[in-house]
Amino acid sequence: MPPPPNIHAVAVIFLTGVALFLFTRDRVPLEGTALAVLTLLVLGFYLFPYGSVQPADFFRSFGHEALITISALLIVSKGLETTGALQPLASIMASGWQERPGLSLLTTLVVGAVASAFLNNTPIVVMLLPILVAVCLRSSAVPSSVLLPMGLSTLIGGMATTIGTSTNLLVVGIVADRGLPVLEMFDFAWPVVIVGIPGILFLWLVAPRLLPEREPPMSDISPRVFKALLHVNEDSFAFGETLSAVLAKTENRMRVDQIQRGDNLTVARLPEVTLQAGDRLYVKDTADRLKEFEQLLGATLFNASDIEHPISEEFPLATEDQQLAEVVISRGSPLHQRTLNAAQFTGRYALVPLAIHRARPSADVVGDLGATRLRAGDVLLVQGSREAIADLRASGSMMVLDGAMDLPHTDRANWALGIMIGVVFFAATGLLPISISAVAGVGLMLVTGSLRWRDVGDALNIPVIMIIVASLSLGFALMVTGGAEYIAQIFVAVTGGLPTPLVLSGLMLLMTVLTNVVSNNAAAVIGTPIAISVAQQLGAPTEPFILAVIFGANMSFATPIGYQTNLLIMSAGGYHFTDFLRVGIPLTVIMWLGFSIVLPILYGL
Repeated sequence: MPPPPNIHAVAVIFLTGVALFLFTRDRVPLEGTALAVLTLLVLGFYLFPYGSVQPADFFRSFGHEALITISALLIVSKGLETTGALQPLASIMASGWQERPGLSLLTTLVVGAVASAFLNNTPIVVMLLPILVAVCLRSSAVPSSVLLPMGLSTLIGGMATTIGTSTNLLVVGIVADRGLPVLEMFDFAWPVVIVGIPGILFLWLVAPRLLPEREPPMSDISPRVFKALLHVNEDSFAFGETLSAVLAKTENRMRVDQIQRGDNLTVARLPEVTLQAGDRLYVKDTADRLKEFEQLLGATLFNASDIEHPISEEFPLATEDQQLAEVVISRGSPLHQRTLNAAQFTGRYALVPLAIHRARPSADVVGDLGATRLRAGDVLLVQGSREAIADLRASGSMMVLDGAMDLPHTDRANWALGIMIGVVFFAATGLLPISISAVAGVGLMLVTGSLRWRDVGDALNIPVIMIIVASLSLGFALMVTGGAEYIAQIFVAVTGGLPTPLVLSGLMLLMTVLTNVVSNNAAAVIGTPIAISVAQQLGAPTEPFILAVIFGANMSFATPIGYQTNLLIMSAGGYHFTDFLRVGIPLTVIMWLGFSIVLPILYGL
């Protein structure tokens, strides 16, 4: 075994372990953990200096080329999303489902994988999920047999190029910082193509048979909220009472949108206003609660659109121009870690929340939906007008699922698509570094009107940025203190006597296990310096070991917490945690064994 490292290396290794543990805790915000890590590193190296390392060295992570590139590509991808530029592609993929579902699934998997090699897979999944859910509802197909294979195919495709995922970009940036040969865009595409083919075939032919039929969490699409009015009679409790007294009678559960007196007079909804016979209270709620309010107040219930016939079996409650939609809560959403009351959801979006489905069972769901703190992966069932749901979807701030999906489309879609193709072309041909072409793409998106400045802010995810900064800082600290070299020495000692291909395979398996528990960016950034040290100690070329980190860190197939799109898919398809294990573990074994064979052959190990 190697001799123990210096005290600074021990401290950094310990901090790395604590950080990786905290990254797995859903109750601890990622950005909070990342900021704490950065603060401890800066304070630690300030109070206990080490060589030429300065605290300011860690702040350079905010200006790291890889982080700038990732942020720029996220913004450009946001332009594709807001303009609806991917709509034709998604519509074509969905058009043949009713006639040839098997071939359509294969097409979806292949196109999703290829597109993810050039675009962040999150907007691709966000674009395809509502379409595939709608297709399944219309064709009586089972959404759970389609959504998970589609999501995992985008993870496979994202491995193929330097811009396929933020993980790839981070690793490539670290390699360049170490003075090693720069990895170009398609340098490791062939291994992914070779190994990805059996992976896609597995997702097409086997995975749907392994997945049990799951009902989406909010599969009941019957209307739940009704617009109605309560007619105040002379024998009603409400007659002669103030509005505040009437609301108190319902335990302040009833919400009055409007008070109409006579044909043309609307009375202000002041607490002290006194209700008179003939007043009509316009309300909106579920059928059971409306009937309860009718009995409590002794008023007569009518449909808002029919004031001639009281509600009865012959004239039931009805809704007009109302739709249900499911809103999936993701990290960075305006509702993440907030309550509906705090976000002023109903007033801001003109939608009524009906139910919450927890992605993970919890005891913190309270009776009042408005007071329940929402978490990533939760699904919120809402009802409102077609326009209100369309406005929420078009805002791009939340992912909306419903059965009648009209995707946004603007005349800027062609501009956005052309700019993205240009970014990829200039980077792929080497005419411009990817960082420069991506930043130029952002400028063109703004100049052409494909993006607004507020869209730029929405595209930048604070938790993602902070975890990248913290991971880069930890990786730098591990490298300069010798912590990475020490971990590499232990790894080599444990695998001592094994052939180099098996050491390579073991490193990739280690990264695969790690990435299904913590962020793939954190796993890759911390694993890259270790992989470089292992290769140097073995006297082997560094590139296959770097690729082992990239491929292993991208194989977040086996758990819903492995990658952010996994949580979205889990919510939309009604999957259980075990469903990811059923499909993810066999897929991981296929990909791991494939890369373990292909990489040594391609690099002569």
